Formats: sequence, C-alpha cells, structure tokens
Amino acid sequence: MNRKKLQKLTDTLTKNCKHFNKFEVNCLIKLFYNLVGGVERQGLIIGLDRNAFRNILHVTFGMTDDMIMDRVFRGFDKDNDGCVNVSEWVHGLSLFLRGSLEEKMKYCFEVFDLNGDGFISKEEMFHMLKNSLLKQPSEEDPDEGIKDLVEITLKKMDHDHDGKLSFADYELAVRQETLLLEAFGPCLPDPKVLIARWNLKLKYSKIQMNSMICEYLNVYTVSKRSWMYIEKSLKLLDFL
Repeated sequence: MNRKKLQKLTDTLTKNCKHFNKFEVNCLIKLFYNLVGGVERQGLIIGLDRNAFRNILHVTFGMTDDMIMDRVFRGFDKDNDGCVNVSEWVHGLSLFLRGSLEEKMKYCFEVFDLNGDGFISKEEMFHMLKNSLLKQPSEEDPDEGIKDLVEITLKKMDHDHDGKLSFADYELAVRQETLLLEAFGPCLPDPKVLIARWNLKLKYSKIQMNSMICEYLNVYTVSKRSWMYIEKSLKLLDFL
C-alpha cells in the first residue's frame, strides 16, 4: 500500500475509532498488513482468517479456550465473511484493549450468548464452564460439579429469576462485582501477559531509543522533530 492510500485509510478509520489516535491507527494498519502478508488488490478480500486470528489471541493475549477464541473471532468479524479485515481489526482492538466497562459488558455478553438469542441459558453456561474448567482425575462425575456451579451462578446473577441471564441481569451483576465480567471464560486480554509483553517491549525500546539518540548526537544536535519521532515510537507500546 502506497503512502497516499495508507494516509486516506488512516484518516477514514480514525474518524470512527474511539480509543486510538491517528498515529496508533496508522501503526495498527501497518501491523495488520504485516500479519496478513499482503496488500489490497481489486476484487480480493484481504484479512485474517479464523486460524490466523486465533493464533494471535493465543500467542499475544494468552487466550487458550477454543470455544471462547472462536466467539471472539465472531465478535471481530462483524460482516461474517470468515475473515477479519483491516477496519474490523482496528475497531475490534479499540474495544478489546481500551473499551469502557459498558463496551466490554456488551462485548462479553455477546461472546457468552452462544446462539445469539439475547440470553445466556443454563446449557450455554454449562458448555462454557465445562470447556474452561480443568477436569480433576478424582472426580467421578465432573458434570455434576459444573451443574452445581451453574446453579450457584444463576442464584448470584439471575435477578429476575427466569432461569437464564438477560443482558440486564448480567449488567447489574457485573456493576455490583466486576470480577463477574468474564464469569464464563476469559474473553479479554490476560493482564499478566500484557504486562510481561510491555516490560519486554519497554526494555527493547529503551535500548533501541538509546542507540538512536547516540546516533543522532554523534551526527548533529537532536532537533525538536527528532524528539517528537522518538516519543511517538514509544507510544507504540500503549496498545500492546
């Protein structure tokens, strides 16, 4: 993609992006095309397919639950064409990494609502909890323990006592206890993984920046514009 097209795409996506600035959107676009290993061609869909996207969720964000990763993919793939395009990539990450509590509640509820009927049923809770909990070898019938956990969860979160969770039930429960945001499985980035990656990138970035500064100083006085470039480079760390 040439500079003119990149600039136009950056401007377009930035207008509707709540949590990333123009520089960050530009960086995410470049990262997207590095990941897909291609450029836009007329009539050809460029995007991250399910397997490539799940690999990113696993390696970058520490996610391991196959069912949840599939649901996260569906959450990003808004047009349901089987791949995440550049627009879905930027706007999806905006919510995924920096969304407000309200945005994350809506996102998590959609992930947990497996059949998309607007409710999280007992059956859906059972499948998600069974998939995310480790089976203990000593347990003769682990399903019974999961059923008990579903009943406990309903008692805690089902405020209208209809045997299923509406978004209103879920929202009220999460506002009372934010730990319930991911009650049925981790569908947001693992903070521990993000902190570890932050520290690694910060360490690498400091070495890289020191090298750049020394190079500048050996040649000429660091200009204001050069320092602005260095500061912008450091901002890349903000969303990784």
